[in-house]
Amino acid sequence: MKTVLITGSTSGIGLGIAREFAKTKQYNIVFNGLETNGKEIAESIGKEFGISTIFHGANLMYPEQIYDLANTAINTYGKVDVLINNAGIQYVSPVEDFPDEKWNAIISINLSSAFYLTKAVWKKMKEQRFGRIINIASAHGLVASEFKSAYVASKHGIVGFTKTIALEGAPFNITANAICPGYVKTPLVEKQIDDQAKAHGISREEVISKVMLYKQAVKEFIPVETLGQLALFLASESATTITGTAIPVDGGWNAQ
Repeated sequence: MKTVLITGSTSGIGLGIAREFAKTKQYNIVFNGLETNGKEIAESIGKEFGISTIFHGANLMYPEQIYDLANTAINTYGKVDVLINNAGIQYVSPVEDFPDEKWNAIISINLSSAFYLTKAVWKKMKEQRFGRIINIASAHGLVASEFKSAYVASKHGIVGFTKTIALEGAPFNITANAICPGYVKTPLVEKQIDDQAKAHGISREEVISKVMLYKQAVKEFIPVETLGQLALFLASESATTITGTAIPVDGGWNAQ
């Protein structure tokens, strides 16, 4: 059995990716998140698919907790074969009003945590001459939108970090790739739809078509299963020569 560590995996995109890995019954899964029932979520998936899972509630704002997460994974399973840096937060504001603490939190969770975790598992990956690092970036890792200065900066940063570790990892059969989704239908996005509808005085349907999916050629939310299946492929032996890429899964957003 291989071991995959997925940050932010007790909800949203991370949970969807975890389920796709669980379905294969070929991975132990290390769950991470801030949900109070995170342990129960991990255990239920382990029971459903007959695999071993553990949960660690590291707050990715804090390096010491991140290192403890990595050490717990390695001490439990002996290694981490696949690291998926998925956890992320968002805040929307004009730059002149953007709160300093929000900037720092977004950079810490969306970007710095990926550096700390990669650093923590790197030695083991080199020793075993196998590693797959998959960073969940965003379409905003490739293009920008107004009022999202910290998020766009963090996601552009994660794409650059991905390229660097791809070069460093190549001699050791460690690949690094970034997946760049458009809008994915998660509980977080559902809340954004309601908030935007209320703020603009328009319907949910108008928020989806005129705000969220406006820049996508394919006017559909990205299925979380698609992201999970792509991550599974990038984690496989078949993807040895795919590294240093930023793969858009964005309904054609970046084709414009």
